Amino acid sequence: MSVPYEESGRRGQKARTRTALITSTRALLAQGLIPTVEDAAQAADISRTTAYRYFPNQRTLLAAVRPEIEQTSLLPDPAPGDVRTRLELVMRECGRINLEWEPELRASLRLSLEPGAAESSPLRRGRAIGWIEDALTPLRDSRPEVDIHRLAIAIRSATGIESFIWLVDVAGLTRDEAIETLCGTAQALLSAADPVR
Repeated sequence: MSVPYEESGRRGQKARTRTALITSTRALLAQGLIPTVEDAAQAADISRTTAYRYFPNQRTLLAAVRPEIEQTSLLPDPAPGDVRTRLELVMRECGRINLEWEPELRASLRLSLEPGAAESSPLRRGRAIGWIEDALTPLRDSRPEVDIHRLAIAIRSATGIESFIWLVDVAGLTRDEAIETLCGTAQALLSAADPVR
């Protein structure tokens, strides 16, 4: 059985090399570039041959810098019971993620819009719908007729990184104003689905 390159000998040095390549990739993304393996290697002052041992192509390189947010929920434990409070907490955390990972998410969006992009971008993993569904869970008991999954999709479609970028780049809002607008939009969509509250 073959051992992956990074798992064999000199692990500490290999971990530092990998970290340097990821750091240089993030720096290039922050400049608005979508770096290749060669770009990341040059920026990290690492040979191209060495860089390709870690990342055989641009897609694997970009996948390595995506936000590693594995939580199934963005709610605190214990979570509040009120659906509006829960949604607000999730949307605020989504806003924080958009701000913290903005360069990577912008690059992901650009990649997904390229002609012939047959597969989804490695930087986009679609976790937000699950987080929003989790926030909307109390509706299962209080409003069983509401399709929580469709509502979560509607909220995500109007409040994701795409909307954030439009509000900042086109509408000219500050990033804080954009987050406030997205949180308000999420609450408006919830109100439309749950007008009793």
